[in-house]
Amino acid sequence: MRDITLFEAIGGAEGVLHLAHAWHQRVMADEIVAHAFSHGFHPQHTERLAAYWGEVWGGPTTYSQRYGSESSVVRMHSGNGPHEEMDRRAIECFDRAMDDVGLADAVVRGVLYEYFAWATTNSMASYPESVEKVPSDLRIPRWGWEGLQR
Repeated sequence: MRDITLFEAIGGAEGVLHLAHAWHQRVMADEIVAHAFSHGFHPQHTERLAAYWGEVWGGPTTYSQRYGSESSVVRMHSGNGPHEEMDRRAIECFDRAMDDVGLADAVVRGVLYEYFAWATTNSMASYPESVEKVPSDLRIPRWGWEGLQR
């Protein structure tokens, strides 16, 4: 579709970091989604999230080189039972965060929204009952203009 990556389309590392900060502010202000962070979170949560999203969207492999694997990310989101309402609200926060950072390109917004909704309701929700069931060899997905890249 386009000749640049989603990572580049959103403004590279700086653009992804702005979106991660905006999303984190939104979820912390949401009474339902904030519950997911009630146990605490890494002091560089948004920077790590931005590195993860950046890698997914075609940017550098910073997350997998410095912080962890897809298996470690999925484990962080596993073993908490089903939480459809929290997921729905987290997706709404993502949509509003795109507004907060002034992301106006409808195509970019649509592709990023589809990624976030997919990741929230699929890969991050795959193991609601048990962290131990998460495979140790999961690979960070790649998401492009056409969706999940196989």
